[in-house]
Amino acid sequence: MTERASLFFCPYCGDEDLRPEPEPHGAWLCGGCRRVFAVKYVGLSSTTAEVSR
Repeated sequence: MTERASLFFCPYCGDEDLRPEPEPHGAWLCGGCRRVFAVKYVGLSSTTAEVSR
C-alpha cells in the first residue's frame, strides 16, 4: 500500500490543518503549530487485552 491514510487532527494542538510532508517518509505538517510528526502503525496484537471498567 503506497497511499497514506488521512489524519483528522494534530495530536499536539488539535488543529485540523494537516498536510503531508515529503521528509521524513510518512510525515505530516500541522498548519496551526507548525510541528512535523509521523504516525507509525506497528501491527495487531496476538493477545486480547482486558478492559477494566
